Amino acid sequence: MCHDTDSRPPAPPRSGEVTERGTLTLTAADGTEFAAAYAAPAGPARAGVVVLPDIRGLHPYYVALAERFAEAGLPALALDYFGRTAELPPTGTREQDFDWQTHIPQTTPDGADADVAAAIGYLRERTRPDLPVITVGFCFGGSHSWRLAGSDLDLAGCIGFYGRPSMVGDVRATRPTLMVIAGADAATPVEEQLALAERLREGGGQVTTAVYDGAPHSFFDRAYGDWADACADVWRRVLQLADEVAAG
Repeated sequence: MCHDTDSRPPAPPRSGEVTERGTLTLTAADGTEFAAAYAAPAGPARAGVVVLPDIRGLHPYYVALAERFAEAGLPALALDYFGRTAELPPTGTREQDFDWQTHIPQTTPDGADADVAAAIGYLRERTRPDLPVITVGFCFGGSHSWRLAGSDLDLAGCIGFYGRPSMVGDVRATRPTLMVIAGADAATPVEEQLALAERLREGGGQVTTAVYDGAPHSFFDRAYGDWADACADVWRRVLQLADEVAAG
């Protein structure tokens, strides 16, 4: 798994007022209700973010990350994967003892896509109908984000942190894609992720890889002082892609 109970994302390089934050329940097109967390900036929305968590779903780290994006001027919604197989979390987020091992095998690409589509719709409902939206995923969610780079969903870009190429499937990227790669990730060799990048590029989308030598899985954490420079560079790349899709 990516983050422990107390993990929180590092601060973005630009910071503004967050006017709204909190958890809610959304409904996908198939009628599934799922948990989510939304955060909105004070200024006008130029691009939005759908956050795809790791295997534990809506962990507090991702609620905080949605707020970080809002601080950076991007309305963001983090979603939970398990509305089809588990009760909605009574506290709004998944607790540390949530039995994700039971539910992850039941989580399908079609279900994830339906939830992402609902998240895109919510962001546009709260901002403007033509809002460009990107996905930002981590580990399990990073794999899904890379997969969505070749999907039919109305996305402007896809960003994935330390995903697994084996989960991505036989897709080609048709939109801008960023692959954040931990150089010392024991779960997935760097070479496998770079090979995936080459295959994704066959779809014509711009696919950028950012390899952080020596960085461990889940290095994007405010507590990992040794990787502060890497975290700052990740934020720069993520916000640059968001700014580019906002500019059209």
